[in-house]
Amino acid sequence: MDRVASRAARKHHPLNAHFDLTYRCNERCVHCYLDHEDHGELTTAEILRVLEELAAAGILTLTFSGGEIFLRPDFFEILAAARRLHFDISLKTNALLISAEHAARLRESGVRSIQISVYSDEPAVHDAITKIPGSHERTLAAVPLLVAQGLKVKLACPLMPQNLLAYRGVMALAEKLGASYSFDPTITPMMDGSGGPLIHRVSTAALLPVLQDPVLSACYPRPAAQTDAAMPSGKPVPSLTSAVSSGFEFAAYEDIPCSAGHNSVYISPYGDVLPCVQLPVPAGNLRRQRFRDIWYHAESLEQLRAVRDSQLPVCGSCEIRSYCERCPGLALMEGGDVLGAYERACELAEQKARLAGVAHPLSALHAPGATARQAVGPCKTNFLVTTDNSFYRKGHDA
Repeated sequence: MDRVASRAARKHHPLNAHFDLTYRCNERCVHCYLDHEDHGELTTAEILRVLEELAAAGILTLTFSGGEIFLRPDFFEILAAARRLHFDISLKTNALLISAEHAARLRESGVRSIQISVYSDEPAVHDAITKIPGSHERTLAAVPLLVAQGLKVKLACPLMPQNLLAYRGVMALAEKLGASYSFDPTITPMMDGSGGPLIHRVSTAALLPVLQDPVLSACYPRPAAQTDAAMPSGKPVPSLTSAVSSGFEFAAYEDIPCSAGHNSVYISPYGDVLPCVQLPVPAGNLRRQRFRDIWYHAESLEQLRAVRDSQLPVCGSCEIRSYCERCPGLALMEGGDVLGAYERACELAEQKARLAGVAHPLSALHAPGATARQAVGPCKTNFLVTTDNSFYRKGHDA
């Protein structure tokens, strides 16, 4: 896989696709970043054609998500077509609609893994977040059905003030049910750029008990710029799963700020092609263009691929960059510049570096002169929100 990733990154071949089949949902989670109205989803025939184009382009791993994927009556038809094309398939669902029959069909279809959102081991807490009474019971009822079929199930728990310490109960619940688990403190703006969901974001100070939990810790590599005295080798520091993590599994991604647009892509229920769901910069639409034409010729993707971590006007010189999970999309939506730094990532990086033993960690954003560097840095690209709530390129100078 490292050789595959290296070749794909070098040639900008697509490997991974996240395909939201619908934004409609049978829950109304307080932190959700989606508009749940149906503004004209792709038809079954259109989706099957798109899958053919993705396969022809070389996509290997495919994640079906939403909204709630099981609200589409054609879901199993779509899934069967995807498996005939030999995609490695993962699903994201709230599991409210999964029955024993569905679980068996998923196993027969060769689905590799299923991620299910669980916000607490306490029904009242979970249901308050989803706004659907009884959703906790219905979601958890599906997990044993899936596990009994031999499917890999992960309980995913976004962390918010109302469920911050629920992760301990979710860990115990996952162990009891035979599932794995992940926790994510990343709450993002809505896709149109509005910040409503951010009221449910946990402050970095409040996250400290979670960051200090040894069960969730991992060993970060020692940055070259740090001395042994500043950062003891191999000392465990916190590691939480993040939907917008810039940490990479493969050496092929060295000096790339994010894999989005390099070998991963996001497709909306309306056929919009974006680098990532958190980087809503449209590159094209599959109702009007072929996937290969968009992937290899869209100007916005070409600009994104030209950027390197070391070129970032502020973050490129940050001494604690190895602790940072900077997301280009959130840099755009929260900081106003896809190449810039933004407060949340810098605060978390400082907190993690401090817990790792770095003395007086200071991100480049908080260093003297950071504002000026961010304003005049190289390869600056600006985006704006248009009246139809899409992000488009406003202009750039390299």
